Amino acid sequence: MENPKITVLGSFVVDLMIKTPHLPVRGETVFGGPFKLGPGGKGSNQGIAAHKCGADVTMVTKVGRDDFAQVALKSFMSVGMKTDYVFFDERLETGAALILVENDTGENEIVVSIGACNNITDEEVESVREEISKSKVLLTQLETNLSAVYKAIDIANEYGTKVILNTAPFRPIPDDIYKKVSVLTPNEVEASQLSGVEIKDINGARKAAEYFIKKGAKSVIITLGAFGAYVKSEEFEGHIPAFKVENVVDTTGAGDAFNGGFAAALSRGTGIREAAIYGNAVAAISVTRVGTAPAMPAKDQVDEFLRERGFII
Repeated sequence: MENPKITVLGSFVVDLMIKTPHLPVRGETVFGGPFKLGPGGKGSNQGIAAHKCGADVTMVTKVGRDDFAQVALKSFMSVGMKTDYVFFDERLETGAALILVENDTGENEIVVSIGACNNITDEEVESVREEISKSKVLLTQLETNLSAVYKAIDIANEYGTKVILNTAPFRPIPDDIYKKVSVLTPNEVEASQLSGVEIKDINGARKAAEYFIKKGAKSVIITLGAFGAYVKSEEFEGHIPAFKVENVVDTTGAGDAFNGGFAAALSRGTGIREAAIYGNAVAAISVTRVGTAPAMPAKDQVDEFLRERGFII
């Protein structure tokens, strides 16, 4: 049986990560280490997570004509992903993210320059039309120029391809876009910013989810970090707790792990509740490892993790 096809349109950036004894306050210099350089970006992270979880992922992103571009190509090829739709910008540089990770807690601070990913043209998105038409799912975020995101969503709607829109990082969304989204996946901060509903508990998540449904989104999953996720859809509504894991070392990319895992499960025809549980498992494994894309687990590792906890998905 062929792996289900997913198209992921999103960012690639090179992660420049330093571990630190504590996150610095304004004006403070902190001795840290070690330093790691590796692949990142929300689109790339989610694409690699979905691919490692068993989906056949077409990755659509853009890089510069610089040394960092090779990090992208090597990263995708190392997990068996094609690079046909990694576009090159002749003017802008490959994106980069500066990441600080606190030693004891795994909490992080991140600054991102998306570079070439801010210049994906309509013509480049149009060239991916056939891939989107053949996909079970289009997974995209808000870390590229929005014109590319909206055009890809429009193409997906033409062919009945499910659209998962991860609203990260926060940017306002036009009302007409909500109606074209199969599953909206903000975290609690983004959900609060978009809806105006303060999310301090499950009741707040429920109210925010109702706001997005009224806007036209077919389903909503609000990710809540260590508290799991709140799901609202026609087939299921409720809180799905996170899996408890020991030795949390790096929470960077946990949301990307969830989205990639969720998309992979949904593309296999899994129900939204079970797909969210699967996404929670992928995220739980990822935070026990250092890095973003390199921390994404393989499908057999996720399956074993779930089996040990009484789930077969």
